Amino acid sequence: MTIVETLFDVPVEYTKNVFGELDAHIKMIEKSFHVTIVEREGSLNIIGSSNHTAQAKKVLSDLLTLAARGTVIEEQNVAYSIALAMDEKENTSIVDIDAEVVTHTLQGKVIKPKTLGQKAYVEQIRSKMITFGIGPAGTGKTYLAMAMAIHAFQHDEVSRIILTRPAIEAGEKLGFLPGDLQSKVDPYLRPLYDALYQIMGPENYQRNVEKGLIEVAPLAYMRGRTLDNAFIILDEAQNTSPAQMKMFLTRIGFGSKVIITGDLTQKDLAPGTRSGLDDAVRVLSKVEEIGFCYLTSKDVVRHPLVQKIVKAYEESEAGRAQNRAEHPHSDNRFAKPRSDHFRAYRSHERT
Repeated sequence: MTIVETLFDVPVEYTKNVFGELDAHIKMIEKSFHVTIVEREGSLNIIGSSNHTAQAKKVLSDLLTLAARGTVIEEQNVAYSIALAMDEKENTSIVDIDAEVVTHTLQGKVIKPKTLGQKAYVEQIRSKMITFGIGPAGTGKTYLAMAMAIHAFQHDEVSRIILTRPAIEAGEKLGFLPGDLQSKVDPYLRPLYDALYQIMGPENYQRNVEKGLIEVAPLAYMRGRTLDNAFIILDEAQNTSPAQMKMFLTRIGFGSKVIITGDLTQKDLAPGTRSGLDDAVRVLSKVEEIGFCYLTSKDVVRHPLVQKIVKAYEESEAGRAQNRAEHPHSDNRFAKPRSDHFRAYRSHERT
């Protein structure tokens, strides 16, 4: 292996943003590409194999472009830029993804896609009347949907926002929660409130709620209504029944846009209950006006450890699925011996 040295200049005004706290971004690049990066007279000297130094330089160049745009570079940006550089089949850079702006928070922070999957998700929402965003936790399904809804509302593309979730218990009983019905269902809707407060602000949110322009309600409240000229988000759709999903989809009126989000691996339904999201994917996948966007562990934008956790679960589930396909009766292969042992035990107990 030939060792080469490549120089890369970073203007002093961008060094803190590109390098990261305590050079954390530089250390990530060094570890990922097995290179050594040394600062010499205002330039970075990248030492390693020719292929790896070229990849490291590409990542640094992308980070410098983000810094020049005013983007605050986070660990997720660096990790995803590294992943793109390592993928020889991928020609898109993080610079292309970062150019897409959805909206701004109340504090002026820019909300934009951070991965290719998120970029495709935003494009689907813009082009389709109904979009299904399906993927694991941390991929920004709900947050980006909320940002798109608020942007459409603020620009008079729709006259109201309707946010809903099925009130399904995840190991806790609704009846044990204190207060009236609204107090009982509020915990299920909290993630929607959190996104609204961050993007719109509590005061703006409350004012629009009082005017009836923003509604946050359990899915059961949608029955019997026709939802015209609204931006509607159904969150946690994996916890709907097929009947609930059909009921929701047939509420949609003229001038409305709908986003349905869910994680097929995190169902809180009773064992043996079919998910309305599974059913909708099967039934509606060929309807042209409906978009389906599938996010993966690569699109997780929380702490990198969350991405590793999601990926580990995906690999485990894939392994179990393969094992079931290869050994369809494997789950019952010990049933008879256990039954024999049990009968022998009971017989001994009676004597």
